[in-house]
Amino acid sequence: MRTTLNLDDDLLRAAKRLAAERGTTLTALMEDALRIVVRRTSEPKPRKRRKLPTSGTPGAGFPPGVNLDSNAAMLELMDEGLPLDKLR
Repeated sequence: MRTTLNLDDDLLRAAKRLAAERGTTLTALMEDALRIVVRRTSEPKPRKRRKLPTSGTPGAGFPPGVNLDSNAAMLELMDEGLPLDKLR
């Protein structure tokens, strides 16, 4: 497809020079550059896996008194044994 672009003069000169050094056309150079930018923004960067700390025995289930259906019960269980100044 044919299109018109308004480019900075210095950028265009540098692109033409690079295309000539690589033995390619300005069009091919611009297409490659656009592909890189489009690919970079459309593909999420791979995320580093992190190992999270765990406790208890795998597969043993939850300890007695843990009720995941109640936020209040979970907060009470998490606060258990902490001094009052740590809860503020």
